[in-house]
Amino acid sequence: MLMARVAWVTGAGGLIGSNIVRAAQQFGAGWEVRALTRDQLDLCDWRSVSRAFTSGPPELVIHCAALSQTPACEADPTLAWKINFEATRQLAWLAAGIQFIFFSSDLVFDGQGGNYQESASVGPLSVYGKTKAAAELEVLANPKHTVIRTSLNGGKSPTGDRAFNEQLRLAWSRGQKTRLFTDEFRSPIAASVTARAVWEIANRELSGLFHLAGAERLSRCQVGELLAARLPQAHPQIERASLKDYAGPPRAPDTSLDCSKLQKLLSFRIPGFSEWVESHGDELEPIPKGRIPVA
Repeated sequence: MLMARVAWVTGAGGLIGSNIVRAAQQFGAGWEVRALTRDQLDLCDWRSVSRAFTSGPPELVIHCAALSQTPACEADPTLAWKINFEATRQLAWLAAGIQFIFFSSDLVFDGQGGNYQESASVGPLSVYGKTKAAAELEVLANPKHTVIRTSLNGGKSPTGDRAFNEQLRLAWSRGQKTRLFTDEFRSPIAASVTARAVWEIANRELSGLFHLAGAERLSRCQVGELLAARLPQAHPQIERASLKDYAGPPRAPDTSLDCSKLQKLLSFRIPGFSEWVESHGDELEPIPKGRIPVA
């Protein structure tokens, strides 16, 4: 009987990581998944990471852990670089001889074009985008390794507040009006779809750079309106806004992604977010506390 191969999933307490762990039951046959949360392994503690890696070496690392909230990165750039860049570089070095899949972001682009292909030049505006762009170069220096750029991911997270749909629902439930831009565009995708695609990438040992996002370009406001129609019990309130009137840190107006390169390699069609909401709206409902394990 063949022994299961060990796969590390970092950031298993987050949205994408937890979905990848759960999807392994259906799409990760042959893998023994080790779901790593921040409490279990501090990726910024290099000695602990190295010791854990050498004591039970995996054959695959799916690296989802990150400081992913843009305001948090802007508030503490040093921490953002430590987590998003330095920890990724060290982990990729440890995993030099095995599969390593790193999650990057559409925010490596400046948003002046939209419908970006993998060959497009990057030009991040935010601290978060800059840390991801720098980490991409470290990962792709190894031809065995893989970078996945994704967009807004929706669905259910263990803490109930990591997905953009969860954040909107929580705000509406508190009686807050959400200000959403009509002229800022992304390619939202369900985290469950992302997870399925990642396991196909892992099982087929695909390497290089891939875009993985929803097959639909939507504004922030359009996304909010889709969710509002699905979640009337949250008493949604939306204020339509424009980037022209925004006075905060720079925002990329259109980071929609062209995912045709990866789509040709997948066994299933990546849906647009509005299609997914219509057919899987139950995944947007809040989770009873403690019902979603990460391992």
